[in-house]
Amino acid sequence: MPHLIVEYSANIEDQMELAGLLDKLHAAALASGVFPLGGLRTRAERRDHYRIADCEVDNGFVHVTAMVGHGRELNVLKRAGEELFQVICQHLNPLYERIPLGISFNIREFHPELNFKKNNLHEYVKTRNKANHRT
Repeated sequence: MPHLIVEYSANIEDQMELAGLLDKLHAAALASGVFPLGGLRTRAERRDHYRIADCEVDNGFVHVTAMVGHGRELNVLKRAGEELFQVICQHLNPLYERIPLGISFNIREFHPELNFKKNNLHEYVKTRNKANHRT
């Protein structure tokens, strides 16, 4: 893990360079050294129905949730969170300078006993990385 979920208001989709934001977040999460490649998921969810502040049509939002596995030290998660939030803010700064925009980020831990998963990606990326280094 983590699963990085970017929610955003539909009115800013054409202005936010979504693919670039997803690429930067994915890379930053991996570069943090906190999260394994095989558990990393980065995705976006456009929100078509929303109300923001005084409901002016130009108001926008971007909220990123990082869903992480249980058990990491608070200071480790805080450092990774600060790094990821900085990436989000830097990417969105040109838009932030032009329109009313709320940017937020939250880290949530999966419950250690109520998190069910099946994942062969960890072994797959290890095998693939070894094969790529041989060529």
